[in-house]
Amino acid sequence: MNKGTNLTEGKISTILISLAIPIVGASFLQMTYGLVDMIWIGKIGSGAVAAIGTASFFLNLGEALNSIVVMGGGIKTSHTIGAKKNKELEEYISSSFLINLILSLVFIFFIFLFKNSLIGFFNLGNPLIEKEAKIYLQIVGIGLFFKFPNILYMRILNSYGETKLPFKISCVGVILNIFLDPILIFGFNLGIAGAAIATLISQGVITFMFIHVSKKFFNIQNIFKIYSKKIGEIISLGTPIGIQRVLFTGIGIILGKIVADFGPDAIAAQKIGLQIESISYMTIGGLYGATASFIGQNYGAQNFDRINKGYKLALVISSALGLFTTILFICFPRFLVEIFIKDSKAVEIGINYLRIVGISQIFMCIEIVTNGSFNGIGVPKTPSIISVIFTTLRVPLAYFLGNIYGINGVWMTISITMFLKGTISPLLFIFNLKKLTK
Repeated sequence: MNKGTNLTEGKISTILISLAIPIVGASFLQMTYGLVDMIWIGKIGSGAVAAIGTASFFLNLGEALNSIVVMGGGIKTSHTIGAKKNKELEEYISSSFLINLILSLVFIFFIFLFKNSLIGFFNLGNPLIEKEAKIYLQIVGIGLFFKFPNILYMRILNSYGETKLPFKISCVGVILNIFLDPILIFGFNLGIAGAAIATLISQGVITFMFIHVSKKFFNIQNIFKIYSKKIGEIISLGTPIGIQRVLFTGIGIILGKIVADFGPDAIAAQKIGLQIESISYMTIGGLYGATASFIGQNYGAQNFDRINKGYKLALVISSALGLFTTILFICFPRFLVEIFIKDSKAVEIGINYLRIVGISQIFMCIEIVTNGSFNGIGVPKTPSIISVIFTTLRVPLAYFLGNIYGINGVWMTISITMFLKGTISPLLFIFNLKKLTK
């Protein structure tokens, strides 16, 4: 059985970059699902984009809940790999997939049971948009049965130091999605439902590929065997991160409601802006995964000097990526927005979104990499507390600035809080690392 890559030895820069590049690629490919859907749906109109944007808030909520097991399981996997505790490793992996399965089934049931209330929360005032949002929510919601384990497979394989296989598998899924989208949306005239079905099929194919290739690294002997202590540890480690992401998503839903008060064009612009911003988010997400895996294994081996050097290098790389994104968003916003949509009002709102949030991209990148570092040393509570405080602050700040500056006030709120989180997080990580070293 393949034991993966030993991250406790070798040149740090080479390891981080070799780990990060495939993760970045896989993240970009995951992002491409949404981008491809958005490009094709944008041809239908801003109403269709608003429908997907509304439904996506709740799909993101499901993924936020799933981060409990993905992060908790990923942390314990990397620690046990670094400590070479193979029996415990198998038990942590099996427990992770059991929790993952239960979460997916419960959340899918939740979507179908409360779909009317969820979409109705936004008071879109357009029955057609609401109907299409419900259709998209239900079909892609079923796909979470596949997407939840796909994300977990990626995280566990990354813990082994294996990042190329997830990238290759994601390539297959994206190519399939790109091929199916125009056929189902326009060829079969299914519209939004076609985009949702294409995503569902692609995610299902990816799951079966992960099941096959993961056997080279680990086997799940009995997914229904309960290791209560291991389950407790996974949930305990993952819950702070899960709460952080659920809160982030929940606040996003509330902000979405505030944005909805400015009309469907504002919702469409926000969805487009978020998709474009995910270019930055997914890129730095690759470095997040590489840093978490690198620091996780070295923490298991108690190699603190490598942790310190690895984190400093990750900060330099993340700052460079953030600066590049800032320049891109501020200098070329119209070009980026018009790739997806042509409605003049939505385009102008989207341009302002990119320019305002573009200012804080460096701080967002620093925060994300630092969160991965905190997870690597098994201290997820600190970044979660920071996120809870400043993400919650977005609601009153958005109401306050929104009344003064209109929809741009909401975008300013996002940028200000990203700056604060990206400034405080690294200071606290350095403090925690010094404590561990002593």
